Amino acid sequence: MSAFDEVRLDLPLAFGARGGPETAVDVVRLASGGEARNARWSGVRRRWEAGGAALGLADAAALAAFFEARSGRLRGFRFRCVLDWKSCGVGEEIAATDQGIGVGDGTETSFQLVKAYVSGAVSWVRTISKPVAGSVVVAVDGAVTSAFSVDHATGVVTMDVAPVEGAVVTAGFAFDAPVRFDVERLELSAEGADLMRVGALSLVEVAP
Repeated sequence: MSAFDEVRLDLPLAFGARGGPETAVDVVRLASGGEARNARWSGVRRRWEAGGAALGLADAAALAAFFEARSGRLRGFRFRCVLDWKSCGVGEEIAATDQGIGVGDGTETSFQLVKAYVSGAVSWVRTISKPVAGSVVVAVDGAVTSAFSVDHATGVVTMDVAPVEGAVVTAGFAFDAPVRFDVERLELSAEGADLMRVGALSLVEVAP
């Protein structure tokens, strides 16, 4: 990954963001009337449009400082999507059995946090690289354990002792998305003595 700062964009701006997952698929219409489809990306990434939000002067100044500290598009940062920020479903409580992250072989101690998005018989597994500190809970064969550590910059869980062969390792967690700004200029317009309006401001997920 390029330059990344382990800091979250924690402003009212996040609650006005519009966006979600996006893909890049080439679709070619065939002479037969059918289609040929080819994915240009190996997976899915997310994009948000945060422009249009109204901020008080203090929050607007904080956003400007945040943008300048990131050098615009240069440095990545954390962003919490209000729709998708934990290992369980919306309205559910995080549990140590939420997501399968590996199966023991008696030797391996490191397991990457992931989240599976399932629809019928099809699923997509997303690497979770930015878990929230203090939120990760882990279980081995359904038994909750505290014998592990977490790298909060990569999402790798390291067990104190390698799980035995065949043991299912699961985890629950809250997480942020690794993103960057996707504009070269931050636009703020005065709406009143104490109010600023944010212009076009795109955020795009970056590779973990």
